[in-house]
Amino acid sequence: MSGLDERSTELVSFEEALEKYDPAMGLEVHVELNTLTKMFCGCPTEFGAEPNTQVCPTCLGLPGAMPAVNRKAVESAIRIGLALNCDIAEWCRFARKNYFYPDMPKNFQTSQYDEPIAFDGFMDVTIEGADGEPETFRVEIERAHMEEDTGKTLHVGGATGRIHGADYSLVDYNRAGIPLIEIVTRPIMGARDRAPEIAKAYVAQLRQLIVALGVSDARMDQGSIRADVNLSLAPKGTGGLGTRTETKNVNSLRSVERAVRYEMRRHAAVLESGSSILQETRHWHEDTGVTTSGREKSDAEDYRYFPEPDLVPVAPSREWVEELRGTLPENPTQKRARLQAEWGFSDLEMRDTVGAGALLLIEETIAAGTTPQAARKWWLGEMARRANETGTEIDALGVTPTQVAQVQKLVDAGTLNDKLARQVFDGLLAGEGTPEEIVAARGLAIVSDDGALGAAVDNAIAANPDVADKIRDGKVAAAGALIGAVMKEMRGQADAGRVRELILEKLA
Repeated sequence: MSGLDERSTELVSFEEALEKYDPAMGLEVHVELNTLTKMFCGCPTEFGAEPNTQVCPTCLGLPGAMPAVNRKAVESAIRIGLALNCDIAEWCRFARKNYFYPDMPKNFQTSQYDEPIAFDGFMDVTIEGADGEPETFRVEIERAHMEEDTGKTLHVGGATGRIHGADYSLVDYNRAGIPLIEIVTRPIMGARDRAPEIAKAYVAQLRQLIVALGVSDARMDQGSIRADVNLSLAPKGTGGLGTRTETKNVNSLRSVERAVRYEMRRHAAVLESGSSILQETRHWHEDTGVTTSGREKSDAEDYRYFPEPDLVPVAPSREWVEELRGTLPENPTQKRARLQAEWGFSDLEMRDTVGAGALLLIEETIAAGTTPQAARKWWLGEMARRANETGTEIDALGVTPTQVAQVQKLVDAGTLNDKLARQVFDGLLAGEGTPEEIVAARGLAIVSDDGALGAAVDNAIAANPDVADKIRDGKVAAAGALIGAVMKEMRGQADAGRVRELILEKLA
């Protein structure tokens, strides 16, 4: 506990926190690499395999097992470092980070300590300025280092899913040893009220970069990219750093922003009460939007790092580094500007696209055969609405860009209208098959047959004689009411254009 009863104390408002304090942030982002094998052994890395089926003596920490470095993981680490404008070490070592925890079978994690593979970089993050124009905020990167992931612990029983109150715990070591790159920022100062927004934008842009590099699928919902949010408050105008807390494993862009905002309010409440902040880890609760105390945070010295004696140093040649530099994708800022021009989006449309985390989704939907405006309509309209309703990231809904493009093609072909297309998305989310299969199974195709439409038009005219008289008198705009009646009778599946033609023909 941080000197304050978290259960009973009211938070101060965000605005009140900023009246007296300046926030400082530090973001640590862990990226699981998509190598075929683990960091130090030949075990596969497939996500979702049966527990403890992708393990061997090395990743289980059995006596006598010897590690060997995954060259592809080193290559990916260098490419990430270069993309973040980092210097690449000419010589670096792995180290043992010693601690005991059930999901770490060796009782140490093989990581890098004072000699990371990449260091002294930066990323320019684009946010909306006060005047509505794009504004750039530079986030300095302290280091990007290689390490291995831990196993996964499942606490069974209890109400929280955590160890306290659980009946028993299970450990899956499939994830132990998967290659990780940890990207650590320097303290982010001067963000003030923009701190939550900048944190979200940084993680979002970093995630886009990782995907563009092709080194990870960066699925936050599957834990292949995870953010730890460090935050402290110092008295306003002092330029100092307060005591920090670290909110662990925040697994969505929305939660990154919310966690920063919540911790700013909580820190301010603790300090205003006259208590002090305890340096600790915190757990983020997505359902309630709060953090709770985890454990007191140890300093690096407590891990008793020492060089890993079973691994040789990594010394990438300058020729190899420059060769990898040539494989880097387009700079994200330049890419956004290019895509905005190609798609004809306004600044506001592009800002909303980036803010929703839909840039890559829209790009892939366009590549699958739709127009930019159609792709934007579905992702920032229907898909964003569903994501908000379920509290998930837009790319974790389960609908792919290819499927969105297929739905739009059915709309373009006249098989569906937008209303019916929304029902197809219901089917996609329910796992009912392809868009074409869902249309057939649910009977959603638009009816263009004059026989069926003519009967519905006759019914609408008979039921609305006053409207029919207006149309006969030349008030063609009144046809909208009859079209609506026909659409209602045919459950929205009538060809509205043909219905209008039939109405005017019959009442001419």
